[in-house]
Amino acid sequence: MAKNICAKNPSPPPYYSSSGRQCKYSGQSVRAIPIRLITVGKKRSHGVQLLVDEYKDKLKYYCAVDDVQIRSNPKNTSDVNAQIEGEDMIVMQHLKSDDWVVVLDEHGLDIGSVQMAELLGDAGNTGSPTLSFCIGGPYGHGKQLRQRANVTIKLSSMVLNHQIALVVLLEQLYR
Repeated sequence: MAKNICAKNPSPPPYYSSSGRQCKYSGQSVRAIPIRLITVGKKRSHGVQLLVDEYKDKLKYYCAVDDVQIRSNPKNTSDVNAQIEGEDMIVMQHLKSDDWVVVLDEHGLDIGSVQMAELLGDAGNTGSPTLSFCIGGPYGHGKQLRQRANVTIKLSSMVLNHQIALVVLLEQLYR
């Protein structure tokens, strides 16, 4: 297993390979799993919030979407490690022990739209009550969340701020 993947399953599911094939769930019904979006960062711009609301409206016909915003640097410290730990602690409080957790990170697994669809289908088949996507703050995720994650993915080879990452994620969830 690659270093950048925090998977609990020793044999990775098919979305770990990008072969350009059709989604393995095409034509099948899968359990619609509620989604929790946890983002760490500054207050969203009005334009981004409009896009988030629009995607949430589109997604509500398929699954429940819970949007959790966490203010970056909750301890108001200049120490980067303390900031990361503070954010990490708050994110962990929003996760339940049986959630299926996907961490978005620039060093995560590079997946395409088909693999994202398979990830959603696989998460729905785990029996977990919620699929939680975690978007980190300006310095990334803490150690505790990285260890808790079922899988770590990236949306792009480029570093994206949390607002852009959220819009890209919502587009992929809707797609």
